[in-house]
Formats: sequence, C-alpha cells, structure tokens
Amino acid sequence: MKTITFDQIKTSSIALEFDELNTDNIYTWTEDDFAKYTVPVGNSRFPITDYFKITVEGEADSPNEVKMIMNGDMGRVKYIGFRMSGGEVIINGNADLHVGAEMSGGYVLVNGNAQAHAGREMSGGKLEIMGNTKEFTGASYIGEWRGVTGGEIIIHGDAGKQCGECLTGGSIHVLGNCDILAGIHMTKGTIEIDGNVNRWPGGQMKNGNIIIHGKLGRLLEGFVEQGIVTDPEISGKVYAGKYIQYSGDIALNGKGGLYIDAENNRDKLSAYSEGNDEYITLGDY
Repeated sequence: MKTITFDQIKTSSIALEFDELNTDNIYTWTEDDFAKYTVPVGNSRFPITDYFKITVEGEADSPNEVKMIMNGDMGRVKYIGFRMSGGEVIINGNADLHVGAEMSGGYVLVNGNAQAHAGREMSGGKLEIMGNTKEFTGASYIGEWRGVTGGEIIIHGDAGKQCGECLTGGSIHVLGNCDILAGIHMTKGTIEIDGNVNRWPGGQMKNGNIIIHGKLGRLLEGFVEQGIVTDPEISGKVYAGKYIQYSGDIALNGKGGLYIDAENNRDKLSAYSEGNDEYITLGDY
C-alpha cells in the first residue's frame, strides 16, 4: 500500500487543477517525481511543491493500492479524483469544482463541503461528502444528456439545485435537504433524500425512482398520484413506512416513480381525514 500525503503550504486565488493527478497516473510516482511536476493554475503552470509538501510512503503495483491524503482547505483545487479507477482519496477540508468527476472506481471522501459538479458523470466507485454540495451534484456536464451511470454518491449535508440531473444509473443519497429540480431528466437510478425538497423533483424524468422522506414544497403537474404504499421495495431496498406514490413525468410519457413520506406530506393527499391516521390506501379514507 502506498500513501501519498499532500500537506498544504499555501492557497491560490486561482484554482489549481488536479485532473492529471489521479491515482491511475501517480501510483508509481516518488517524491522526486512530484518535485519535477508543475500543476496547471489558470493559463500557467507552477511547481506543485510551491503549494504542497508531498510525502510518499510505501509501494503500489496498481491504483487500487494508493491512498491520497489531502490536508488543508482544497476549496481552490479542482478535479480531485477526476477519472480515477481505484484507490482512495481523503480530503480533510473543502473541495472545489468537479471532485470525483468521471470516476469509475475507488473511493473519494470529502471531510467538508464541495462545490458544483461533484461526482459529475461517474460510472462507478463511491463519493462521500460530509458537508454540503452546490448545484449539479451527480449530473451531466453542461450540454450533455448523460449524467451518472453507476456508482454511489452520499451527501451528509444539503444538496443544491438539479442534483442527479440526467441520472442514468447508480444512486445518490442526500441526508440533508435538497434544492429545486432534483432528478430532472433522469432515466434510471435512485435518488433518496432524507430532508425536505424545495420544488419540482423529477421534472421530465422518464424512469428511475426518487424517494423523499421529508416535506416536499411543490410537485410538478406531470405526476399522477397512484395511491399510498407501505414499506415499498425499490431497487432491492425496502423503505419502511407509508409513502404517497406518483408516476411521471407524463409530459414525456415517463414511467418514473416518485415516493414521498405520507406523514410529512398530508397536504398532498387527494383525500385526508384528521381522525383517521391508520391509512393504507386512498380507498381507506
């Protein structure tokens, strides 16, 4: 096992770009190799040792045997974990744009917040963010129509707008709240949100499933109420409790599933009696 530790010396007002420094490319590197490397900073390149003290310990025969540890505030370091296929990246601070973008394997942990496009177009691996994320988490890049196709994203805080845009596989779990248009254009995969959702989840979705445990602010007109389901099993996982089930988005002849916690969203029911809390289906009202 090889451990490569980046201890931050100074920050940059212009973001450093780490797209060349994934585990696939550097698993054979020594401290001397890093001493010769210049990192892109805007339109220029500068020695990476101007910004980090880099320590290399152990040996690796493949990217799977590498752990990158980044200590400091990486809020101005983009593309950490970009296109990695294996190994681990531990960021002990915040991360800038595109953390974990296009990764196909391995594990990236952000012990802080992440900026926009976290986990963009992932096909495998696991991205875990202990804080909040900005917009387009697990989404496609601007102008593209395919986002995450596989892998797992876990956000312990809140997620910004259009989380899971164009999701075509894999799963996203937001333990906090989520802004507007989660799962817009999704065709497959699962988005689970423990907290509240602002507005319009699943807009123009064709397939896949969205599960909301908190309160939904506003639902799009393209979703048709199917009834109340108890302990639904979705993609092999059982979600305990009662959920209002919708299908949509019918504007695109979509067959996606939207499940929202019935107790937290009584105002969304087509019929509800305050004196009857033992509801199972709409017909029980």
